[in-house]
Amino acid sequence: MLTISNTVELADWEIDISQIRAQGAGGQNVNKVASAVHLRFDILASSLPPFYKERLMALSDQRISKEGIIVIKAQSFRTLELNKEDALARLRELIRSAVKQQKARRPTKPTKGSQRRRVDKKTRKGKTKALRGKVPV
Repeated sequence: MLTISNTVELADWEIDISQIRAQGAGGQNVNKVASAVHLRFDILASSLPPFYKERLMALSDQRISKEGIIVIKAQSFRTLELNKEDALARLRELIRSAVKQQKARRPTKPTKGSQRRRVDKKTRKGKTKALRGKVPV
């Protein structure tokens, strides 16, 4: 069971985890050991509440396909168990971040003092650069 929140849990049968060989340099074990993990999770066929499904499908994340399948590849660690835990943790964080309410941005204007300081700094920088020219003889 993967716990997302107090009320939401995912069963093991909803998450498909398969072993693959990791990419990159690995020394003598590179072509023998399948320690990387491919995690696949179908959003639409899952037991997630409809609100979670809508928010996940609305995300513009490269790990989520148009059909609503999340694919996470974990190969950071040398052991299969650690990569499996890493993939599940990343899935949990993805789902939590989709449901988290974003704070509404209130537009603000720069103060008169900050505008004045900005212009003063620009003129000082311009004077410094003007002095870098060739010295008249």
